[in-house]
Amino acid sequence: MKRILGLVLAVLLIGGVVAAVVAGRDEQDTSTATTTVRGLIGSEKADFFADPDVVKALAAKGYTVKPESSGSWAMEHRDLKGYDFAFPGSTAPAGELAKKYGVKGTLPRPFYSPLVVVAQRDAVDVLAANELADVGGKDGDKGTGKSTGRSTGKSTGILRTGAFLKAAEADRTWQQLKGADQHAELTGTLFITTSDPLSSNSGALYLAAASYVADGGRVAANKADIARTAPLMRKLIGVQGAQQSSSDAPFRDFVSGVGNPLVLVYESQVAALLARGEDVGDLTVLYPDTTVSSDHTLVPLTPEGRALGELLGTDERLRELAVRHGFRPQGAAREFTAAYAKHTTYLNHRLTGVRQAPVPTSTVLHEMARRARG
Repeated sequence: MKRILGLVLAVLLIGGVVAAVVAGRDEQDTSTATTTVRGLIGSEKADFFADPDVVKALAAKGYTVKPESSGSWAMEHRDLKGYDFAFPGSTAPAGELAKKYGVKGTLPRPFYSPLVVVAQRDAVDVLAANELADVGGKDGDKGTGKSTGRSTGKSTGILRTGAFLKAAEADRTWQQLKGADQHAELTGTLFITTSDPLSSNSGALYLAAASYVADGGRVAANKADIARTAPLMRKLIGVQGAQQSSSDAPFRDFVSGVGNPLVLVYESQVAALLARGEDVGDLTVLYPDTTVSSDHTLVPLTPEGRALGELLGTDERLRELAVRHGFRPQGAAREFTAAYAKHTTYLNHRLTGVRQAPVPTSTVLHEMARRARG
């Protein structure tokens, strides 16, 4: 009888251990299981989604994201069947995609980034000397609003959009600007390199801001409005020659020391560079006094896509990582300010001296870009 009882207890004990192991495996499998979501993203967010820490943070919430890069406006011409979300660089292309695919409800906007112009220091000094930019401040004019035209030690300033557009309209060259003769690299027509406005968000928003300023602070709403500024918009784009389909390539060229001395990029691209501790050389960041902030807007095509969009905007760890990649989370300026407290030399945390231009409807912006390209 004792032997029988011993055998029974042994069997029960082994069974219990096996059950515990199986349960543990099941629990482990459940905790590590993820939902795979596929999305089309603006190239400026490629580094964010490729970041191992972002991948880990998403996995911890049950998601594996498989992104593909595209120009924001080019997404409209893609077949998004099989995708869970599209993530262009602003609300305009996002709105068009939502309309096309019948997406209802508020579109998640987890973070944003203002458009800025990165410039070589010598170029900034020449612009300042000709009152096209303001790099004054503590070491400048003591608050008169006029630049001294000399380096102040800061690597950020304000681009005077109206004055710059008048110079562009007059086909001014660097050689015609006071002080440019001291810098052999500053030659040719004065212009800002942008991405292609027909396919890229940043290029299109450049036209939105420029047309607003050129038309006396009026947002284009119809063909007549477009026609008034069309010749200038054509100059701004035509002088550039071939354009890239995203802001990523021109920015990398600039950082590598090649290309035009003035390039339109997202502030996030500069901030991310600073966060990584990379050498930025004599890079200076000019904030146009009239610009457009790019609200990165996610268009959910499936319930999983919507859940991801909401997670990006609410999860504390993902917001922290978005800041590390230079983005400003919606509704909490302190997160960005705290993260880049050591970089006020380059970044205008409070966007002082910068106003936002309204953006035309996507239909108007498309037509404006089409006419600008000729």
